[in-house]
Amino acid sequence: MTPTTTLLRNGTLYNGTGSPPVRGDILIRGDRIAAIGDLRAESAARVIDLDGLAAAPGFINMLSWATESLIEDGRSMSDIKQGVTLEVMGEGTSMGPLNDEMKQARDTILSTADITYDIEWTTLGEYLEFLERKGVATNVASFVGSSTLRIHAAGYDDRPVTADELAGMKRLLHEAMREGAMGMSAALIYPPATYQSTEELVELCRVVAQYDGMYITHLRSEGAAFLEALEELLTIMRATGVSGEIYHLKAAGKANWHKMDAVIAVVEAARAEGLPLTADMYTYPYSGTGLASCIPAWAHDGGFDALIARLKDPGTRERIKADMRDPSARWENLYHEQGADGIMLAGFAKPEMRHYQGRRLSEVVAERGTSAEDTAMDLLIEDNSRIFSLYFGMSEDNLRTQVRLPWVSFCSDAGSIATEGAFLSYHPHPRAYGSFARVLGKYVRDEGLLRLEEAVRRLSGFAADNLKLKARGYLKPGYFADIAVFDPDKVQDFSVPGDPHHYSTGMVHVFVNGAQALRDGEHTGDLPGRVVRGPGWAGA
Repeated sequence: MTPTTTLLRNGTLYNGTGSPPVRGDILIRGDRIAAIGDLRAESAARVIDLDGLAAAPGFINMLSWATESLIEDGRSMSDIKQGVTLEVMGEGTSMGPLNDEMKQARDTILSTADITYDIEWTTLGEYLEFLERKGVATNVASFVGSSTLRIHAAGYDDRPVTADELAGMKRLLHEAMREGAMGMSAALIYPPATYQSTEELVELCRVVAQYDGMYITHLRSEGAAFLEALEELLTIMRATGVSGEIYHLKAAGKANWHKMDAVIAVVEAARAEGLPLTADMYTYPYSGTGLASCIPAWAHDGGFDALIARLKDPGTRERIKADMRDPSARWENLYHEQGADGIMLAGFAKPEMRHYQGRRLSEVVAERGTSAEDTAMDLLIEDNSRIFSLYFGMSEDNLRTQVRLPWVSFCSDAGSIATEGAFLSYHPHPRAYGSFARVLGKYVRDEGLLRLEEAVRRLSGFAADNLKLKARGYLKPGYFADIAVFDPDKVQDFSVPGDPHHYSTGMVHVFVNGAQALRDGEHTGDLPGRVVRGPGWAGA
């Protein structure tokens, strides 16, 4: 166990505000920072010398998929080794509220590692409390997913919800906000969120705004209709007064790369107007989602089993194939934007299919001798899963531009995983192991795109303020002792698409609620993470 008092001496302190660092000491007493400054007169049960190291507030992962990985392994290895002390989960779907049918279906956007568990909760708050009781190294928080609310009320049907169904969704949303949800999330390229109208989202966001929560969204398009999708977000914000954030800001598909400048201009104009609009990003020029996302939204009506039935029907396959080849902006056509050579297969449910992991779809097409569209559909049928895949459709130049934007925080858009056990059953996106180290190593130290103090601000204080967190996100007396200590000269990511299971280096010590989860780069086994609740929490 971590001693009641710990004194961190002689560190270069980055307090999370973006101000230049200062040399100093940090006294941790219990779960809080007791004092900061010249503390030579202080004593403590443990003293750690930080000479040559930087100390910062623990980093906030604004889009974490650690929902299931923390159940499998509460150590949160890949993120703790990058200084992350808070996992913010729930992109579009959340681990509650659930009904009996949802518990039985266990339907999530992606199938990845071989993780099994009993569902011991019903509401989102109960899930977060389950994680804390089980033991996790990082703090945990979550948005409630608009898809989860809709599945609860109307399943996967492609239709408007009824007045009674919408009322039920709003009741569940009120409950989630009072339980401490950060707000509501939406992932609008994935069914059934694809079927949600702007008007439906406005009605839901009126509830979020009552609790001062955030509406955070995977835009309806990051490609052909990028600007139109951004306008939808602005419409929702203006109609409801809710604060808004864009999940994993990007322009997908080479034909759309040039749109990033226009999107940035629109966001900055909205911010100048007074709209509380921000964004987050991960730090790689390729994305990761299901191969099933190459299939048009109408074919997902009714859920995954209905999708597979359509893929097996010859006539329907021809209609799907035609839509996959259609460059129109009617739906977010990831297949057309990337092409078969731009898609790497990474996560299969069936062990006998895993020899395809790490291979491009175009390679499998050549091997099988079928069209790219037929090959994709056949793989989905054979694996009976969405097949996690990497999409190589982003611009490194755009990433460099985004990294410099003062209104952008950072995320992994991945689970917090380990280089062992069930996690070795698939090829994760390298962002799971390196998204935060890449900020500090590649973009700060190596390319000089932003100052270290500004990177720390965006990784900590800025994100905490956007989420309206209390006593977290800064190195300040009285704040929770969530602290990341690292060597700026050594922080480095090593995970790559074909060989992803490698931890980042350079993180030396990590404290969560005053307890030391990482010591000299190695996990201590301590699991001090707690539930962090949003502004609507009824117990606040």
